Amino acid sequence: MKIKLCIPCLFLSLIILLSGCTKTKTNILYDRKYLKEIKSLRNEVSKYMMINNIPGATVSVAKNGKIIYSEGFGFASHDLEVRATRNTKFRIGNVSECFTAVIYEILVKKGKLNPDSSLQHYLPEFKNHQYPLPIKHLAYHTSGIRYPKAEEENWRALNVSLTEGIDQIKNDTLIYPPGMMQNQNMFNYNLLGALMEKSTGKTFNTLLKEYITDTLKLSNTLIDNPYAVIKSRSDFYEQNFMGQMFNATTYDLRYKMSSEGILSNAEDLVKFGNAIYDTKILSENQKSDLLEPLLLADKKPSVISKGWIKSIDKEGRIFYGRAGGVVGGGASLIIYPEEKLVVAVTVNVTDNQGQIPVILFANQFMNPVKKEENDTNPEKSGEK
Repeated sequence: MKIKLCIPCLFLSLIILLSGCTKTKTNILYDRKYLKEIKSLRNEVSKYMMINNIPGATVSVAKNGKIIYSEGFGFASHDLEVRATRNTKFRIGNVSECFTAVIYEILVKKGKLNPDSSLQHYLPEFKNHQYPLPIKHLAYHTSGIRYPKAEEENWRALNVSLTEGIDQIKNDTLIYPPGMMQNQNMFNYNLLGALMEKSTGKTFNTLLKEYITDTLKLSNTLIDNPYAVIKSRSDFYEQNFMGQMFNATTYDLRYKMSSEGILSNAEDLVKFGNAIYDTKILSENQKSDLLEPLLLADKKPSVISKGWIKSIDKEGRIFYGRAGGVVGGGASLIIYPEEKLVVAVTVNVTDNQGQIPVILFANQFMNPVKKEENDTNPEKSGEK
């Protein structure tokens, strides 16, 4: 019995086999060179979501400036049974500050903001502070501005702008002199966003598009507007004390858009992280200024620099990152500059404690990165 070969089919198979390493589908992008590491990461992500009852997530990884993995997990909407994809947009909470801090650096470079000028120079209505407040202390969370109250943190007001939102603190005194200690709270970056609008005459949304999202082609990063029709926006969830999931209370986060009110996903966050260490939007000096902490009054460095945290993992590797959440969402972004590794995760359930194990996820890619970078034998590394 003779078997007839389909020549066109064989030709097509050869094309597929010999094509590039990266596979792209609606819900997954991956580089076949990292299949082992990606499988390990997917197992860790699945365990994390199952144990913590996470409805939906996106995860993305980049190495050497190239995205090698990106995928959506779980549900964007349980009610509608819509699966999360790579393009699903999530609330990223405090990671919004990373975007605001970059815009701040750009505006300082352009002469639109002076770090040593006082807050009152830009916003004269803030005249009751007993100490001069240089605006650089807003960027470092070292301003001395008080913590927000519970009703301010979760304000149910609608259609409130950044400028209207900061009216809550314009008559307050500072709780300590600027630069004395660090006190992270949303008011610092809400004020910073309002300053940007005042000094440029542009809305914060416009500045975000002009200096970051349009430049880097971040098509899934924008301000969360509950009245706008936003394609692929996730539903938002919370958990009760038993860990049971329920639909999140509706909030309009635009009064704190520059601190916690941005929508994004893991793939866009990884592109953003790549742009930071590749200095695509900031010079080397600006990047250093952005990422280095401030010396406080006791001569100890601040925990948070301008929106970012610099730290060292258990293996002694330096990384930069940020994690945090808001009602109905959370995100983590981490950059290992020496390893040229960027990892990001977003979820659609409240993550105020920053519990996403992003370092564990990044560790899945550490051994191959180190092996490649330490292997100088041309024959072993495939170099000719």
